[in-house]
Amino acid sequence: MQTIRNARQDEAEILTDIGLKAWAQAMGPIGGSEELRDNALSAFSNFTQASWLTITVVEVGGGVVGWAAREGLDEMITDFWIDPAYQRQGHGTALLSELEGEILHQGFLSAKLETHAHNTDAVNFFEKNGYSVNWLSVAYAPKLDQDVQSVGMSKQLAMPETTGYGREF
Repeated sequence: MQTIRNARQDEAEILTDIGLKAWAQAMGPIGGSEELRDNALSAFSNFTQASWLTITVVEVGGGVVGWAAREGLDEMITDFWIDPAYQRQGHGTALLSELEGEILHQGFLSAKLETHAHNTDAVNFFEKNGYSVNWLSVAYAPKLDQDVQSVGMSKQLAMPETTGYGREF
């Protein structure tokens, strides 16, 4: 059975592990080094310990299999990680739907996110779930010693209420 809920402070280690596994899979197309992996491990550990209140998890059979975060508790999804062993089983779709509901409930009309352009699994997943690419940028990543392309994606969750002139139908 699948459950979606807020993260707990004592789950930082498992969230870090899931994030690192999914990150390593996503980094495949652009490469990486052991130093980069260590930096990612540190970043995940620090983030999940300090910002667990902004994290929503999906669990199956009582175990966490993925998580997402909205650091600013706004329309921006800043992290979205599903353990590779649990991908393509509907857990990401359910988690994304929950986040979109939270975003809409808080009064935002669209959801936004970023990923690297060569993370085709992520780009395809979000496009399948109604997101569109809004921008593409290229920036030099010193740790990778190469240019990395990023895409910004968004999805309209609701239309703004209009008040204006004319008749209402």
